[in-house]
Amino acid sequence: MAVKFFGQYLVEHKIITRMNLLQAIELQEKNNLRFGEMVIAMGLLSEEQAATIHRAQRNQDLQFGDMAVQLGFLSPDQVQHVLNKQRSQHLFIGQALVKIGALTEEQLDNHLQAFNGEQQSYLSEKITIPAGVPHRPIWEMVADLTYKMLTRIAGLSFRPGPCVPIDKIPSRPVIVEMGFSGVVSARYLLTVSENTRTMIANAILQEQTTRNQSEPLDEPILEFVKIVCGNVVNKAVQLGYAIDITPARIHTPDRDDLNIPEDQTAIQFPIYLSDGEIFELTISVQKERTCP
Repeated sequence: MAVKFFGQYLVEHKIITRMNLLQAIELQEKNNLRFGEMVIAMGLLSEEQAATIHRAQRNQDLQFGDMAVQLGFLSPDQVQHVLNKQRSQHLFIGQALVKIGALTEEQLDNHLQAFNGEQQSYLSEKITIPAGVPHRPIWEMVADLTYKMLTRIAGLSFRPGPCVPIDKIPSRPVIVEMGFSGVVSARYLLTVSENTRTMIANAILQEQTTRNQSEPLDEPILEFVKIVCGNVVNKAVQLGYAIDITPARIHTPDRDDLNIPEDQTAIQFPIYLSDGEIFELTISVQKERTCP
């Protein structure tokens, strides 16, 4: 058993068809506007102002509304008004399935209860680092910022799995690495499929890029990791930690390179996408030396 989305659960249990799910997702996408899309639709901001806010979010850990206030584009009252409108109009996948006739209200309640029971052990808002990993508050912050940027910049719909210790880096077609030094010595690795890299690249480039154009997709995924780790450095300063980063690079290891060295300990944060794909954030940390 693993982390799943409700729609994925319903398809796997043959309660709905794959086509039902795609129709419901399409209805959701038309209905559920992101904050930036909603403020444009409401006439509160121009597309140019929204783009300015999105660019500013790359360098500072602020939600769209908070950044809009900081830049003087919106008032706090306007932000709250948009948030209230978002919440009141939000369409959950189960509700969308009822609207298209794939489920009844009663069926939705019953299946949602069963799904929540199955997923209970995976549902946690808190990032928990295994005991024995040095500098645990830093890695909690790193995972949190990765999740935020996947939402804000890449626009991915995902659910994080529980953090687990590992002894080998996942073998994926694309491995992006950036090093941490200073108060910590560690490696940040994002291991993704070609499809996931394409989705992140499309969001960074804000244009459609086909999967067979593999070469141009390297820079956007590198840029994404730079954005995350740049925010890590800024946030670390606020927490009293001095951290430096090395240039991000596409890592193409041989089989031996996937093993974690004996002087390091590694933790993995699985990230589950709504289409069933999975990719990983891995952090490999230098073990603290003990006196003989």
